[in-house]
Amino acid sequence: MTHHLPLVRLGQGAFVREIWPHDTDSPLPKHGDPMSATATLMNQITKGRKPKPRRVMLYGTHGIGKSTFGAMAENPIFIPTEDGLGDIECESFPLARSLGDVMAALETLYSGEHGYRTVVIDSLDWLERLIWNEVCEDEQVESIEKIGYAKGYTFAIDKWRTVLGALDALRSDRGMTVIVIAHAKIEKFENPETVPYDRYSPRLHKLASALVQEWADEVFFATYKVLTVKVDEGFNKAKHNGVGTGERIIRTVERPAHVAKNRLNLPEELPLDYRVFAEHVAASRGESGPTTPTPPITQNTDAAPGESAAATN
Repeated sequence: MTHHLPLVRLGQGAFVREIWPHDTDSPLPKHGDPMSATATLMNQITKGRKPKPRRVMLYGTHGIGKSTFGAMAENPIFIPTEDGLGDIECESFPLARSLGDVMAALETLYSGEHGYRTVVIDSLDWLERLIWNEVCEDEQVESIEKIGYAKGYTFAIDKWRTVLGALDALRSDRGMTVIVIAHAKIEKFENPETVPYDRYSPRLHKLASALVQEWADEVFFATYKVLTVKVDEGFNKAKHNGVGTGERIIRTVERPAHVAKNRLNLPEELPLDYRVFAEHVAASRGESGPTTPTPPITQNTDAAPGESAAATN
């Protein structure tokens, strides 16, 4: 009995898609005939831009307005892994208490009938704890640190890939925008070209952080805009005060102070407002041009008190 193999496998985990020769318009290639298989793949070559919904990673300090950014997206549905949506007008699944809960929500969105256009995971750092818990259950240990040679974090990467594969399936097959939210941490960056320095980065294990950043189309750092004011103290001495304006912004390009990236040639700074970002996405597709930015959000239901106070250094 002759067995054929698929031409290619797409996706990850439970969302693998196999492309078979008979899925194309070309005749079924003979087994072992590489030229026929090559001709079939040649028929699948496409030309031109094929814009897809965005995969956005947004991270920032506590209370800056990350969840509100997600709630501004088109018809969003939240998959919460932490309890922080109580003061935000949005629709969400029940609080996920295990990785299985997260995957069940993703499967429901993939196979069920609904009108949601955006899926928001809030937040990644709490999702990471659920992933670690499952790794510990698999390995029958109390802590991921108990798995020798730091292999626990490598095992966790496989589960991260399953989550990202499910999100990609929602994006490709259901046309959903993906927003994943994380808190920020300050890390020491060992730059081989300079002395080490501190910078903001997502609050994830370095392996997971690198994986998600590579996967995302945009990585945005949410922060407050700070102005530097020079103060004359007399006797030819001066100091610089950092004054917070209360204006919330996102940084879209990596700089020494923070991790960021974008694939749309965005301005380096945008208001922390999903609607402004959406205008730039539409402009990149030739649908419309950016309009006058929406006034920046200076008050927010999930803002932490005192974050816009002036700092002195």
